[in-house]
Amino acid sequence: MTTDDITEAAAAGGPGGGDILRMRGITKTFPGVNALADVDLTVRRGEIHAICGENGAGKSTLMKVLSGVYPHGSYDGEILFDGEPCRFSGIRDSEERGIVIIHQELALCPQLSIAENIFLGNERPARGLLGGRLLGRGLVDWNRTNHEAGLLLERVGLPENPVTPIADLGVGKQQLVEIAKALSKRVRLLILDEPTAALNDEDSAHLLNLMRGLRDDGITCVIISHKLNEVLAIADTVSVLRDGRMIETLDPSGGGVTEDRIISGMVGRDLEHRFPPREPEIGGEALRIEDWTVHSPAQRDRAVVSGAALTLRRGEIVGLAGLMGAGRTELAMSVFGRSYGVDISGRVYKDGEQVRLRTVRDAIRHGIAYATEDRKRYGLNLIQDIKRNVSAARLGKLSRAGWVNEYDEYRVAEEFRGGMNIKAPSVSAVAGQLSGGNQQKVVLSKWIFTDPDVLILDEPTRGIDVGAKYEIYTIINRLAAEGRAILLISSELPELLGMCDRIYTMAAGRITGEVPRAEATQERLMSYMTMGREQAG
Repeated sequence: MTTDDITEAAAAGGPGGGDILRMRGITKTFPGVNALADVDLTVRRGEIHAICGENGAGKSTLMKVLSGVYPHGSYDGEILFDGEPCRFSGIRDSEERGIVIIHQELALCPQLSIAENIFLGNERPARGLLGGRLLGRGLVDWNRTNHEAGLLLERVGLPENPVTPIADLGVGKQQLVEIAKALSKRVRLLILDEPTAALNDEDSAHLLNLMRGLRDDGITCVIISHKLNEVLAIADTVSVLRDGRMIETLDPSGGGVTEDRIISGMVGRDLEHRFPPREPEIGGEALRIEDWTVHSPAQRDRAVVSGAALTLRRGEIVGLAGLMGAGRTELAMSVFGRSYGVDISGRVYKDGEQVRLRTVRDAIRHGIAYATEDRKRYGLNLIQDIKRNVSAARLGKLSRAGWVNEYDEYRVAEEFRGGMNIKAPSVSAVAGQLSGGNQQKVVLSKWIFTDPDVLILDEPTRGIDVGAKYEIYTIINRLAAEGRAILLISSELPELLGMCDRIYTMAAGRITGEVPRAEATQERLMSYMTMGREQAG
């Protein structure tokens, strides 16, 4: 098997040109929710087709219908693939036709090797004789498995040994393993749901170039993304969903399609400004960190944060910029009750007085809150309802003698549901069933309920759409207007430039710059963000 064999197998099957996929009149309902209403979608063979929409617009639901996650009979409408009607009862049925979906939450087993993950459920059986005896069923040909995995890794541009455990790879490389896995299944239509949401700029660029290469090899791609600059850079066609309905399909090749044009279709109105207006009223010092050094738990001799110093003032939004691996999250988590790191040294001052934050409880007691970048894993209990998530960080405010007053818990959660505009039928709705933007509002509600003076917000708009982002920005501005100090960590430089009064930069674990809003540009920030890398190299 060669890389040419892989490409030919992936692109084979079905006539050239024309439409590879037609979905007609797709309607999907859940209890109390009309997720899709009479949606039509046409995808041309050999194109990259982007689907855009706000959280809850129906994008992922439509793709789950297509891939058989929601089987035939659970929805109305028809699917035509290569002109033939399809009635998928599960993912295996759609994969047999060459339709493969890669979800935003990657489905890889961290303890298994790259090769084992690529061929999991699609193993390469041993054949022939061993020691004069016929090999039996159920045995895997590991030489063949690792060889073919190596060819697939070469195809996706991932220079890793096939026996490397998935746990040793970063998110960007894991995304490439998922694509290699799809190629092993003779993919003809590849669906990628938010493939660059958790990637840095370098990994994102590599992935987009890979998609262009797949298109050139005849593989059709459907991409769901909130990153509209990437959509315009790569998509041949853009379809816009809103409130479960197909609004329009656009052709960006003529140059007339802009991010603002797509946003208008997504939200049903023009957004004159991406960021809400704000007149800051900055007060006295709220938090000061001096000479802060943190070592890695896995490598105790390696400092992931070195001698960091920064200051936050009341009513101020301060940004923290840095490339992946710069140490931003490690700095934030270590300050927040030493929830990350070992051999931590340095000083923290709250309202001018030195404090010792040895536990998360200490940090909360001193009015410091940290909203994690990974809300699904660390920020929320996804199987609990909204009210339990809101109250989780400060149950003592609602309890007496060890008993939680459920009436007060319900009342507080309802106040946040209204004040934060959390779109849910009630506070009894399960957090895992909410859209990304609404989940983020629940996370913010949980920490605001602790009544903090300082909020550290780590990637608060990651993976949410432009409309929900604007709502989150409005909430952040409101918190600053109440006199709270905000530290905003973000990988999106336009977000920092649009929201922050000052911006610190980090590189290789060190603070490399401090730039006031009036002097901040993307170019200047990037020069500071790469300074440590150059010195380290």
